[in-house]
Amino acid sequence: MSRRHLEGLLTRGTLILPPERRAVILAFACNFMVLGSYYILKPVRDTIATDYSNQLQLLFTGTFIGTIIASPIYAWLAAHVRLNRLLPGVFWFWLGNVILFQVLFKLLPDNRWIGGAYYVWFSVVNLFLIPVFWTLVSDVFSASQATRLYGFIAAGGSLGAIAGPLIIRLLVHALGLNALLSIAAAGFVAVIVLVHLLMQEKARLQASGSAGQPTTLDHDLKGLPLDGFFELLRSAYSRHQAAFILLMTWVNTVAYFLQTDVIARVFSAQASRAVAVADISLVVNVLAAIISLFGLGRYVHRFGVTAGLILNPIIMAVAFIGLALSPTLLMIQALQVIRQVSQYAIARPSREICFTVVPQADRYKTKNVIDTVVYRFGDLSAAWMQAGLRLAGFRIMGSAAAGFGISVLWGMGALVLGRRFEERRALQQAASGPVRTAQV
Repeated sequence: MSRRHLEGLLTRGTLILPPERRAVILAFACNFMVLGSYYILKPVRDTIATDYSNQLQLLFTGTFIGTIIASPIYAWLAAHVRLNRLLPGVFWFWLGNVILFQVLFKLLPDNRWIGGAYYVWFSVVNLFLIPVFWTLVSDVFSASQATRLYGFIAAGGSLGAIAGPLIIRLLVHALGLNALLSIAAAGFVAVIVLVHLLMQEKARLQASGSAGQPTTLDHDLKGLPLDGFFELLRSAYSRHQAAFILLMTWVNTVAYFLQTDVIARVFSAQASRAVAVADISLVVNVLAAIISLFGLGRYVHRFGVTAGLILNPIIMAVAFIGLALSPTLLMIQALQVIRQVSQYAIARPSREICFTVVPQADRYKTKNVIDTVVYRFGDLSAAWMQAGLRLAGFRIMGSAAAGFGISVLWGMGALVLGRRFEERRALQQAASGPVRTAQV
């Protein structure tokens, strides 16, 4: 097949226009490396969590405190460091942290304090890791582009999330968990290179007059570290975004507690627990990649962002009903697969599109507060709710009922957020004139 035929297939299959191709491929590759590294680090955290299965609410509390500390620091850096230095800089910081924990695990392999510190560190960092990437992407592509392109870009992350669990599956028994951190560190080096290339491509798109966000990255954002919190209080649109993420985290935490309980009960060895977690991730991301590559872009382009936002809560409400009717290990595993597939392939890209219609400062400051503090507050409150249900004697059935109720509320919040996005997008398009779209 000739190059021209391949390019035509890419345009028809993914709705990518020729001027956008290089930027989209770079974003795809960067997301692949981000999620690939993330999914090498994540099973290490989730394996550590199984040693604290009756004290998870304490780890969640520590994570929330860490997030409260880290979020204003990030906002302060955004106000004082040029964005084209800040974005790669945060990945350099995380690379150094991975190397540090690798050394600590090697010197003190059974130390519970180091294990707990890693859990809290990773749980704080992952709230910046993926959102920082998507913040950059939302600073490259406009809202009209995002509805076409984010599905394909999300597929890069799903494929990376397949590669991470596969590496765990193939190498954990031979090398151990600690050695896998070296592979994750190498992944972060690649991410740093791709971030630089993507920032250069954003400048090239602007210079050529192609569509995209009319913003630059050669400046800081001024203001105060708490500006994101203030904007969250002032803006109804930001509060709708916060409500969406809060309810989503409640659903996630209910399912996470169920998974941790079952894996801790069924498997005794850490390596076996890591494989069990990695297996779920592998199935999830194979399905998410298929949906992202071949379905999400066309679905959102045809039915709108509101349809993308509301689909996930509907799927989860049905899944919790299934769990209540058949509370078995197989159903819990199926619940996790359904939850993560619908979240990664549908909810996250749809939600990220909503940030393309806000000012640049809000993408780096208010989005940071929503993706970190609000997210972890949702985790914390849901974790203590789960602890209360356990204390009262309600385990699987109580969690399933709570998950269903939260999913219904989440759907209502998704509907409101989607409508507000469409209103803002219409105003932007009216102000900027006709927008070129792909012919399908």
